[in-house]
Amino acid sequence: MATVTQQDVAPLHKHLNVQIGKSDYLPTFEKTLKEYGKKANIPGFRKGMVPAGLIRKMYGSSLFVDEVLKVVDREVNHYLQTEHLDIFAQPLPVDMNLQQLDVAQPQDYNFVFEVGMKPQFQIADLASANVKQYKIDITDEMVNEEVERLLNRYGNVTEPEAVNNDENVLNVTFIENDADRNEIEGGLRKDNSLLVKYFIPSKRAELFNKKKDDEVQLQLSDIEERERAAVLADLDLTGDEAANKHFKILITKIGQVEKRELNEEFFTQLFPTGEVKTEDEFRARIKTELENQWNAEARNQLHHQLYHILLEHTNIDFPVDFLKRWMRVNTPEGQPQKSDEQIEQEFPSFLNQLKWSLITEKMAQEAGIEVSQDDLRQFAKQQLLSYMGGMAQMDEEQSWVRDYIDRMMKDRKYVEDAYHRLQTQKLFDWAETQVHPQEVSVSKDEFLKMNETHQHEHHEH
Repeated sequence: MATVTQQDVAPLHKHLNVQIGKSDYLPTFEKTLKEYGKKANIPGFRKGMVPAGLIRKMYGSSLFVDEVLKVVDREVNHYLQTEHLDIFAQPLPVDMNLQQLDVAQPQDYNFVFEVGMKPQFQIADLASANVKQYKIDITDEMVNEEVERLLNRYGNVTEPEAVNNDENVLNVTFIENDADRNEIEGGLRKDNSLLVKYFIPSKRAELFNKKKDDEVQLQLSDIEERERAAVLADLDLTGDEAANKHFKILITKIGQVEKRELNEEFFTQLFPTGEVKTEDEFRARIKTELENQWNAEARNQLHHQLYHILLEHTNIDFPVDFLKRWMRVNTPEGQPQKSDEQIEQEFPSFLNQLKWSLITEKMAQEAGIEVSQDDLRQFAKQQLLSYMGGMAQMDEEQSWVRDYIDRMMKDRKYVEDAYHRLQTQKLFDWAETQVHPQEVSVSKDEFLKMNETHQHEHHEH
């Protein structure tokens, strides 16, 4: 009769000792061997007439090992269920010696597995957490900037014959040269789009009256400092790499955006329902849109605060030695096993992910948060709506919409991703109801700088 006993190795770290006798596996092994004999196709013998001794000689060892391990696996899983052991991952065998499994000498066997136990813990007290709800001040300047952006975005593009003002858009090809203006074989060559005003004044003067297919020599220092980082990123260069590089730019197209006029035709194009008819109404609507946009950014920032509070102020103990061994054993197929140095390097990030997983699991349980099939179908429908440009008249009664959603629901990866995103959103929506944030008014620049500083610190850590 098989028995399983447990032994504490360290806090949250146990050994399971599995003892099985011959009576636990031999009858099933002999039965499997006979079944194999009935089905085996071996040249020189009719099907089902292969001598038992030959079957045992050919397949006995592998079937014997399979049967013993099957019994061990069954006993371990049964024990975990009946004892209600809440464990991480799967039990890991300890020094498993399969050489002892000899079909010619069946005997009683003992196997040892180690398990890491999931800990009991309390989620951080959100009600007493010190959090801030930022309110971004929407200024007239921000409204003016957005109006200008929209007038340009929806403006008409013309193609002047030559560069004639700072607002011209140049489509160019960057071609890397040496100091003598000779093209470098295998050097950088990349298309880009730049406004004339991005260049320093002396280079702007040189660009004036240039036409399509003209060339201009430059270095990256000829581009205004505030725009340089974006150009470097487009060219996949760092500042150090680009400092001494020489380029010529080939002008492939000259464009000029003619701004739209602030009139009812423009208002109706942006807001087709017709409630915006005057410039004052238009600016008021733009201000509301900006408020909604920045409120969403502030809400994301609040969620980020909540994430850090939950992660940093929820105390959870872990079976560290077991988890490190699990990381070493569970190497993806085809990859070398991780070294001790790699495990030590990756472990903090791994532990954070595991901790967050436990926290969200417990939050969902305590708050009764569920993601239903209807939620998933609605999510797929909303995604389709955004793909189709916000078509208002679209519901699952239309067969092509239903077919699309049905297809998405059969895509396992899509469903898992959608489930995770919906659950995360519901968790943070719930967490918001548990806190009492202090409302703080800030300017857009202060808000952006604060986020940038936080991202930098986060990256440093």
